[in-house]
Amino acid sequence: MKLELGKIKIDDIQFAEKTYVKDHVLYVNKEEVEELVLEDDKLIGCSLDIARPGDSTRITPVKDVIEPRVKVSGGEIFPGVVGKVTPSVGEGRTHALDGCCVVTVGRIVGFQEGVIDMSGPAADYCPFSKTVNLCVVIEPQEGLETHVYEKAGRMAGLKVAAYLGEAGRNVEPDTLETFETKPIFEQAAMYPDLPKVGYIHMLQSQGLLHDTYYYGVDAKQFVPTFMYPTEIMDGAIVSGNCVAPCDKVTTYHHFHNPVIEDCYKHHGKDINFMGVILTNENVFLADKERHSDMVAKLAEWMGLDGVLITEEGYGNPDTDLMMNCRKVEKKGVKVVLITDEFPGKDGKSQSLADTCDEADALASCGQGNATLQFPVMDKVIGTMDYIESQIGGWAGCVNEDGSFEAELQIIIASTIANGFNHLAAKGY
Repeated sequence: MKLELGKIKIDDIQFAEKTYVKDHVLYVNKEEVEELVLEDDKLIGCSLDIARPGDSTRITPVKDVIEPRVKVSGGEIFPGVVGKVTPSVGEGRTHALDGCCVVTVGRIVGFQEGVIDMSGPAADYCPFSKTVNLCVVIEPQEGLETHVYEKAGRMAGLKVAAYLGEAGRNVEPDTLETFETKPIFEQAAMYPDLPKVGYIHMLQSQGLLHDTYYYGVDAKQFVPTFMYPTEIMDGAIVSGNCVAPCDKVTTYHHFHNPVIEDCYKHHGKDINFMGVILTNENVFLADKERHSDMVAKLAEWMGLDGVLITEEGYGNPDTDLMMNCRKVEKKGVKVVLITDEFPGKDGKSQSLADTCDEADALASCGQGNATLQFPVMDKVIGTMDYIESQIGGWAGCVNEDGSFEAELQIIIASTIANGFNHLAAKGY
């Protein structure tokens, strides 16, 4: 599959009478966006706000972050959710409004929703402190079940991102990049002297607001499968979970998966990037065993020399991570894990809930239990009412002036380190 990705640089967002892009500014018709959101009768209120880098602004509780995109040719954006499912997802041409995001905010769904600070010490840990953000603040009907509210919020963000993306359809991109992965046997033959490397992408799928969607299907309903990386870059996977904010793979991160982006940078130079093995994170032991078996078989079938594995979340999914590692290594494929750690505030507890002898190469993204002081902000988009009950906060952590102390895991961020040096050290 070959995907052309055109990036249209956006430096600012302003409200206007119509929605369009001009001179690197995204102009937004506020009323049209609000009407689009309120088409869902589960939502009774919607307001828009803009947060810019450097502003004394805090956004919370954050549900999802989405980059506006449009399919110029070949399929539709967010297939199976907003657009139709077509075989050309991951092909053709897509335009992205680079540098801006849609951020969904509102009354809390579950305690695992996070914070974005546009300035101050927390901004250093969050990629969305550097983007211009259109915040969609939603108000649900009273008495909605949490999963119904989550879906309403998820769909609101995706619909707004698709609507804004249309503004870039006929705009000439500032940059145009091409990404291509050929069918498996053709790809293997292209660079016979380079190590064949794959990526095992573990999706959060534990239910109870811990879901991710693959072509509109809840990820816990599928078995491990092969994906072209460009399908993921083209919106085939969207976030739908309220997992710990520092671990949350937002829809933006699926578009911009750092492992996929780095693999393409190395592709044809020092590795042959063969594609993605998509799997999920299961609750029951039998499912963990079954799916890790399938992952190992796919890695063997692809003829891989090495793989990178990432997980979303921590605790229970650490067992899926270690099962995948152990079984893939036993197939003769070198494995490097990429994960963060939760060793407690003092750093003295076990960092991962599970381990195995084969997990001898790991790129750490740091620990989420470390605490940070969050200063007072001039403006709050959303509400601070839930800080003490959000994961990373605790009773009494908020001061009278609105400042607070919390663990880093309360910040919406997903930092994935580069694991190539570890793979090289293992001799692929």
